Parts: sequence; structure tokens; C-alpha cells
Amino acid sequence: MEACGLIVEYNPLHNGHVYHIQQAQKLTGSDCTIAVMSGNFTQRGEPAIMDKFSRTKAALSAGVDLVVELPFLFAVQHADLFAKGAVSILEALKVEHLVFGSENGSIASFHQALKEREKNQSAFETVLKQQLENGFSYPEANRAAYELAGINSTLDLSSPNNILGFAYLRAAKALDSPIKVDTIRRIQAGYHEQSITGPIASATSIRSAWQDEKSREVKAAVPEKTFELLGTEELHSWESYFPLLRYLILTRPAEALHQIHGMDEGLEYRFKKYINQSLNFQQFLSLIKTKRYTWTRLQRVCVHLLSNTQKHLIHEYLGAAVPYIRILGMTKNGQAFLSSRKKQLDIPLYTQLKDGMHPVADIELQATDAYYSILPPEVAAASRRQEISPPIFV
Repeated sequence: MEACGLIVEYNPLHNGHVYHIQQAQKLTGSDCTIAVMSGNFTQRGEPAIMDKFSRTKAALSAGVDLVVELPFLFAVQHADLFAKGAVSILEALKVEHLVFGSENGSIASFHQALKEREKNQSAFETVLKQQLENGFSYPEANRAAYELAGINSTLDLSSPNNILGFAYLRAAKALDSPIKVDTIRRIQAGYHEQSITGPIASATSIRSAWQDEKSREVKAAVPEKTFELLGTEELHSWESYFPLLRYLILTRPAEALHQIHGMDEGLEYRFKKYINQSLNFQQFLSLIKTKRYTWTRLQRVCVHLLSNTQKHLIHEYLGAAVPYIRILGMTKNGQAFLSSRKKQLDIPLYTQLKDGMHPVADIELQATDAYYSILPPEVAAASRRQEISPPIFV
């Protein structure tokens, strides 16, 4: 069986994602479609609106054959580490293709940008370091480094999906992977678009519309299964976690906050300074945000604080390869793919997570407990039991 890999979050799965699935299948002619999906927290540092099991159900109903989890350790990180984790899982599964959606839509532009980057690597790193020392955020410093280092590229690396796609290509190159990487152009809605204007809308606009109780607008932009799940599942947003986040910041000394992953350069003192001046999460981030600290970076730090993700654990395991593959759900076709590749796997295949299996799994379960902590105890306990249940089968 030939397989096509997708790297996704489905927060929530919408019509644009269905288009991506269908076009990837058409482009590659693969027999099986595999989604590597972030768990309960996303790459931009947000609690997923629905938990990973609900999002797995939506993915399987939309044409995906196998959903595997991108461990929390890699999922809530900047683009390069996120890509490293996801691509290494696809490589471990011996997947032949990787197709991502991008604003550019031409894989040739990505290859050309990578070639230019490698040719000017030394100058790029020098400029990047200077820009960071001058107080610019990493995305701003990265863009400046491309320009000032003389990298001649037509690829717009300020666009979110272009950034991630470029990271996927770099990760595949670093792994010396035979995976054939390709891209399709995102259609209609932009990544950050705030309102639903048609059947293809951004996940951002869908989350916003649902929270504003505009269900009719949402229904037009998502598959039937996603709409059904949105109406029956406990939904998550940062504002729900703010009281808990506030408690953690107020009751922990700055020295303890400094041990949290991402809490660097005295950021813990800004957290302590502004928490009592904030009435909600939106206001809190607005107060601590600076030119150097982007909204996304600060959200990631908040996720790591909420889940008590310590620097020493992250640094110990983030540099290594993904230690296992965790199956969230599959179809009969996905099950057949796993049977055909099982003997070729070099790392363990898990269908459930339990305490003590591996330090990376322990970090995952810690983040899971943080995610469900805002729910009533009986609901949280039932949700947590999904971790030790068999994969979802459609």
C-alpha cells in the first residue's frame, strides 16, 4: 500500500481541510491517507476547541484512514521542532508522500528557497542572531535574515502555512528521508481571516463564530460530523483556563516560574507584574506582549505553565527522535496499512497511553490532565479514560 501523509490540527476540521484531503489523494494516487495530528494543545499555544478524540472522529469521517498523535513535546513548539516531530513520525511509518497546504501552492518555490538558504546559511545565522539581540521577535528576525543575508527567493516566508511547509521540507532533508513532499494551494479563506464569508473559512473564524453563537454560519463551513461534534462536546478556550493560570502565577515564586519551558529572559517577572492587572486572558497577553515576545510565543509559555512542563525535561527529550507512534483512530483501510508496515517499524506502536510508559508519554498525560482540568470532575475523569481506551475505529 502506498500512503500519503498530512500534518494537521483540525481545530476544528472544516471544508478547507476536506479539500486538502481530497486533493492530496488525487495528487498522489495513494491507497491510504495518514494524518499526524496535534493533541489537545496546538502549535500556536491554544487549547484545541475539541479534544483530540473528537477531532479524530471528524478526520476519519472526512476521508482520513489513520490518525496518529504528534506528541505534546513536539506539538507546542516553533515551526522547526513541530515539523521535526511530525515528519519523523511519517518517516518511521515509511510513508511515501507528504502533502501540505500553502499560500504559495508551488513546491518548486520551496525547493528554491531551501537551496538559497543552504547556500547562504552562515550569513543567515549571523543576521538572525543580530536581529534577535536587537530585540526583534523570532518571526521578524527570521524574515529580516532572509532579506539581509541576500537570500533570493520568491517564497513569502511571512505566511503561516508557507513557514510550516518550508519547515517540513527542511525536516525531510535533515532526516535524509525519501518522502516525496508536495503542496497544494489554500483556497479562498486566509489563515488569520476573522469572519466566515463562504463555504471555505479559516479555523480561526469558525471558532470565533461558534463562540459568538453563530451556528448557522459555522454549519455552512464545516462537514456535518464536525457540526454535530461541536454541538455535543465540551468546548475549550483560553478564557476558561484563565482563573487556573492566574492562580499558578500568583502562588508560584518567580524562581519556580523560571523553570517552565519558554520562560526565558526574565519573562517570569512580566507574568508576575501584570497578572493582577488583568481581568481576562486576552487582556493579560496584551499587557505582557512586546516587540520581542509574539502572541503565539506567549501562548505557548502559558500552555507549558498550565501543564507544568519543565525546561529540563523538554531539553532532555526534544533533541531525540520521536520515541513511539500513538494511534488515535483508524478505518479498515488504515488498519490494513498498519498490518502491512508493522514489521518495518523501528519504534513502538502504542494504541493507548499509561503512566510510566515513557517520559514523553508522561508529559503527554500531564498535558491531558491540564486540558481536562476545567471540566466537572466526573466529565474530566470520563474524558481522561479515553487515553487507555482502544483507538477509534470507523
